[in-house]
Amino acid sequence: MNNITATQTARRPLSDIDLRAVAPFVALAALLVFGALINPNFLGLDNLTNVATRSAFIAIIAVGATFVISAGGLDLSVGSMAAFVAGTMILFLNSGAVSGDTGMIAAAMLMALATGALCGLANGLITTLGRIEPFIVTLGTMGIFRALTIYLAEGGSIAIKSQELRAAYRPIYFGDVLGVPIPVIVILAVGIIGAFIFYRTRFGRHVTAVGSNEDVARYSGISVNRVRTLTYVIQGLCVAIAVLVYVPRLGAATPTTGLLWELQAITAVVIGGTALRGGVGRIWGTICGALILEVVGNIMVLSDLVSEYLIGAVQGAIIIIAMLIQRSLGRR
Repeated sequence: MNNITATQTARRPLSDIDLRAVAPFVALAALLVFGALINPNFLGLDNLTNVATRSAFIAIIAVGATFVISAGGLDLSVGSMAAFVAGTMILFLNSGAVSGDTGMIAAAMLMALATGALCGLANGLITTLGRIEPFIVTLGTMGIFRALTIYLAEGGSIAIKSQELRAAYRPIYFGDVLGVPIPVIVILAVGIIGAFIFYRTRFGRHVTAVGSNEDVARYSGISVNRVRTLTYVIQGLCVAIAVLVYVPRLGAATPTTGLLWELQAITAVVIGGTALRGGVGRIWGTICGALILEVVGNIMVLSDLVSEYLIGAVQGAIIIIAMLIQRSLGRR
């Protein structure tokens, strides 16, 4: 009898494995093997480091999107928001409002975080207090943020004017700590903080509760509007953090900055196993999803299988396939 019980206990973990949680990491491993077969240089340290670094923007933004989507929302404005935050940040850097390069950069970073949070707050309040579908709200603010960026740039680009300031800021993207690129460290930091909030706090439990069933959450005493609004604020902060890493890369913002980032962020979230209908969120799966997107793009660049100009089409196909797989796994 004891042997039977022990056997059943040993088998239980295998049967209880959530395939949607494991699938992104299996897919990433398969892509790494495929990439190595396509091009021997794919698994080189420099290439993998470059892939991880380039995935930073989408990975960070997608962590915020995980909160929004898990609570039953959606944010289509993140790309335009990133352009607007980057533009205002660079204009502040050019203003010379604070003496010293270090002080100026620190002040600009704080301003960017505040701007991102306010943009997210606006999305959240319009959605909850206005009782408008998040798709419509963020579609509208997507146009507003993009238009404001074009206005600030006067149809051109907004660049950091001071070469000394640009040089002082460059290490945020191009620098490393003990050989680990700073953008990768930022991804890990955002992932750890995001995972702690999502899995270990009451707010995180409220997010999934609201996304699972809004009425039940409300009857349980959860402030649905407050929770949803805060998820958009988190999204705005994540966009701002991504901008902090993005600006030193090119030292400029243009009307096309962040174009289609919303598609990539949502794709990363879906690939990572988060339910698009809400109620289920996976922070580390989302980060893995962002890496998958960058790995796919890198393989396309290193091989001649598919033109690199079709990366957007491939990413669009990936999100459709990911949704089909997610639905099929959900039926089991």
